[in-house]
Amino acid sequence: MRTTTVGDVTLLLPDLDPEDLEQVTYLSDGDVRDGLVDGVSWRGEQLAERSVRGCRITGADLSEVSWEAGALYGCEVVRTDLSGATLTGISIERCAFTGSRFTGTRLVDVRLKDVLFDNCRFDYATLNRVSAAGSVAFTDCTFGHGRWSSCRLPGVALRSCDLGHLELESCRLDGADLRGSRLHDLRTPLDNLKGVVLGEDQIPDLARLTVEALNIIVRAEG
Repeated sequence: MRTTTVGDVTLLLPDLDPEDLEQVTYLSDGDVRDGLVDGVSWRGEQLAERSVRGCRITGADLSEVSWEAGALYGCEVVRTDLSGATLTGISIERCAFTGSRFTGTRLVDVRLKDVLFDNCRFDYATLNRVSAAGSVAFTDCTFGHGRWSSCRLPGVALRSCDLGHLELESCRLDGADLRGSRLHDLRTPLDNLKGVVLGEDQIPDLARLTVEALNIIVRAEG
């Protein structure tokens, strides 16, 4: 395992050596462990109470996968397509996602602990009742036209992300580090931003959100 720090968040992540992993091509009926999953297509697969542990998944097509219960533990996921997937009731722990796509993905009742999302796309993705049980960080990610509802992500790092047109509803983000992220066109009641950490350069966007939330009318003098 290795540690990575994003802002004030320190994450414990896997450090896998491909030479120690066995090539995996087909999805068996059992759990997947210590596998090298390179360029495979499991598009539309139905998974229930399945565990994937200690795997490096690279350039895979996992779009429209339906995964209910189970766990993703100690995995590196690189340039993998999870567009349109539905992940329900799974636990994701000590995992790193890099350059992967979650366009239109649905995450429901997902538990995150020591998870890093770097340069990933969450356009039109829906997060419902997603919770952080430990350190979680998003860096250089895009969330355009996504929707988060009833999520509990205190202390999460959202650094240098594009939050434009992201909709927040009944979310708890106290202590979340949003410095360097684009807030323009973020759609949220102000109470969803209670206790977040911002940079001085983000104050104008926060002022705009406040004006819109309070229905303040701004007019030129004269």
